[in-house]
Amino acid sequence: MARKSIDLTYSTPTEWTATALSDFDHFLIDHANCERKASALAMSFVVRYPDKVKIIPALIELAKEELEHFDETYQLMQRRGLELGKDKPDPYVNKLLKHARHGLHERFIDRMLIASIVESRGAERFGLIAEAHPEKDICTFYERLYKAELKHAHLFAKLLLEYVDEDIVYARLRELNTIEADIIKRLPWRAALH
Repeated sequence: MARKSIDLTYSTPTEWTATALSDFDHFLIDHANCERKASALAMSFVVRYPDKVKIIPALIELAKEELEHFDETYQLMQRRGLELGKDKPDPYVNKLLKHARHGLHERFIDRMLIASIVESRGAERFGLIAEAHPEKDICTFYERLYKAELKHAHLFAKLLLEYVDEDIVYARLRELNTIEADIIKRLPWRAALH
């Protein structure tokens, strides 16, 4: 299937997929944790920025959708006899967050754009799993998640445009994408989403 562009500066090599599939159970556990965190992140924006009333309804819907993805992933884990693992810090996300600026307005911009980039990277990697996994039902599941995560990536940028000038948003997104490319290239591959 032809993939839509997700505006990342660096594409994950397809060889990453072999690492993810080599311990797919671990990948699933990590994936479930990522979905849970994504739901919590959307709600944290609602809590942190209650004055941004134009974006709150979309963030609530996003939180619910990410929670549904967590539930679906957890059900898949249960069918495979897996349990949720302890939450571990995500080195990829933590390295990205170190580049978020301080100051209320700048931090809002950067946190929204970092969320967009994380969703883009997730979409890309779900697409790679969808193309390579040997089980058809899992391919179908990840193809659907690829489309959803791609939509989420664009949603964060679109919501930001409600409060920030387009030139500022896209200039900063380019800067953060360059930073993200450097981070993702340097991280070791593992059976995890990031």
